[in-house]
Amino acid sequence: MNCDICGRDALLYTVLVEGSELKVCEKCSAAGKIIKRPEIVIQKKPNKTEPARAAQAVKEIVEAIVEDYGARIRQARDKTGLTQKEFAKKINEKESILHKLETGSFEPPIPLAKKLEKTLHIVLIEQTEQEKEQAPAKKEKSDGLTIGDVLKL
Repeated sequence: MNCDICGRDALLYTVLVEGSELKVCEKCSAAGKIIKRPEIVIQKKPNKTEPARAAQAVKEIVEAIVEDYGARIRQARDKTGLTQKEFAKKINEKESILHKLETGSFEPPIPLAKKLEKTLHIVLIEQTEQEKEQAPAKKEKSDGLTIGDVLKL
């Protein structure tokens, strides 16, 4: 974590400086009233017998639109006996959007697909699990300016 005043990478105190709450290092904490001291967390080092984890697999649920969404929408709308114009008015969408959806030339965004699922009582969204490798956390230097940078200018 970087100090809001000088930009140093250190344990941060929460300090009230002229009515603003800032996260600052110990040196800069003298600039205001300390509200909260940093919590020191002790992390257990892996044993020599346990392999160090370079990357962890994380399961992520992904929502995707089914491939035959156009046919499903058209068939369900036909079952209701409504025309494209009437159905578009019912769901508060443009008729041209509904036409593009039914022909398959426009894939519905997730919120619209959920609205169609609810109205037509069909399934348009598939949920799948994907394993995603998560790289170990890297220290990143902030590209933004700190108050200390502004004062130097």
